[in-house]
Amino acid sequence: MTDTPPPTAPLADAYAPAQVAARVRDVGVTKATAPTATLLALAVLAGAFIALGGLFYTVTITAGPDQSGHFGLIRLAGGVTFSLGLILVVVGGAELFTGNNLMAMAWAAGRVTTRQVLRNWGLVYLGNVAGALGTTLLVLLAGVHTFGEGTVGETMIRIARAKVSLDPVSAIARGILCNVLVCLAVWLCMAARSVTDKILAIVFPISAFVACGFEHSVANMFFLPLGIALTASGAEAISWSGALMNLGLVTVGNLIGGTGLVALVYWFVYLRGEGRGLHPVE
Repeated sequence: MTDTPPPTAPLADAYAPAQVAARVRDVGVTKATAPTATLLALAVLAGAFIALGGLFYTVTITAGPDQSGHFGLIRLAGGVTFSLGLILVVVGGAELFTGNNLMAMAWAAGRVTTRQVLRNWGLVYLGNVAGALGTTLLVLLAGVHTFGEGTVGETMIRIARAKVSLDPVSAIARGILCNVLVCLAVWLCMAARSVTDKILAIVFPISAFVACGFEHSVANMFFLPLGIALTASGAEAISWSGALMNLGLVTVGNLIGGTGLVALVYWFVYLRGEGRGLHPVE
């Protein structure tokens, strides 16, 4: 009598949450051991991809010379268009600092070292900065800020000013909430079996964080330098010190949200038997 192979799940079925946890853990191991040149190149791409999503968002929420429009619907439309950034990262393949906060699952499971995680985060963060700044330069050279009789440029400046005016508590809290949704979007993508599934999994969480005004560190690597460049010759120029303060606070918030409220929570639920004491890593 021959053994009957177990039935395979149809493509329409998502991976179960416990399977997603294992997949996220294993991807974290792969990311931790990736070559430096590969990480940096993919991180530059991710920074550029998120910047393009931010540009799409900016043009979308610009109401036009008469500044008419419905606040909520405009924010929703902006969130949908900003989703382009994470879609390009996930489907196209790139290394994004905020999404890589999920590597904390592999760390908590004892599969990677603290040094490996910090190495990945550091290299990816630097690459994201480079990609976002490069895209900022191209956007300025293309004159996108002149679109809509200059109203797109006004929107760019308004976005940057709003970010640097945030108090520290608000910046951190918005960073936490943002990366909870970003990491949940990546988590849902790991449950998907097709490109269409991944795109649908991304759109709603990302639209939510954008519409609600939460803060994403990599997006701010684009929005803040853009605002600084456009106000450089004005009396009320946006300062680099204010921009760096915002970026630092938001980054802390993103780390807390992604690692503490998503990665470690799901590790506790599904993988806590793989604690660091049970599976030590040299």
